[in-house]
Amino acid sequence: MNVPSCSVVLIPGFMLDETLWDEFSQHLPENWRLVHAPLTGGTTIPEIARQIATISPDRFVLIGFSLGGYIARQLAADFPDQVMALVLIASSLREDTDQQAKVKAQAVQASSETSFRGLSNTAIATSLHPSRSSDKAVISRIKTMGQRLGYEALALQSSFSRAGVPTDLIRCPTLVVASSGDAMRTLEEADELVEAIPGALLQLINDSGHMIPLEQPRKLAQLILAWVMQVLQTTEKHDH
Repeated sequence: MNVPSCSVVLIPGFMLDETLWDEFSQHLPENWRLVHAPLTGGTTIPEIARQIATISPDRFVLIGFSLGGYIARQLAADFPDQVMALVLIASSLREDTDQQAKVKAQAVQASSETSFRGLSNTAIATSLHPSRSSDKAVISRIKTMGQRLGYEALALQSSFSRAGVPTDLIRCPTLVVASSGDAMRTLEEADELVEAIPGALLQLINDSGHMIPLEQPRKLAQLILAWVMQVLQTTEKHDH
């Protein structure tokens, strides 16, 4: 299969770093240029979206996971000339509930620069499919990402307001990827995203919890590759 080259910007989720995408990236075409966007360079979602736009190519496919999906939506709305296609994985339109906000605030208060050792094993296990919830290797990997990012990142990312991130301004082709085994984001939330974004398409991946890029990297890559190929072909036709 002759795959056209394209640039892809990857935004990870809450307390995750670029290593989230390691296996996923291995299943993408070698001629795709990958740019890893950290959740830094600002204290709000719009500021971080703006920062990512400055380090990104002129035209690219944007992939955001979970919290990264909120930032990706902001970026696609604010920089339509740059974002040629948008993929939102295990994400949502919803703001944190009062309870979720409270839990995050308590986690920040209960920890400190010196004592933070990554997210708790219990919290991480909840984000995985039941068949993987006691997989020590995966849990340890997610925990290590949080450790690397550190307490400051925990405090910053916990403080992000998820309110007011635009959807109706998004004009590029959009793919929403969800899993029925996700205990953190419901299929109802995926449907809400699809309804809110003009022309968005929903695809489901089975046998995965919330952490789709880690749990089903090959399936995720194949699905995104097939969809991006269609988008590129359609764009090419329009350009001629």
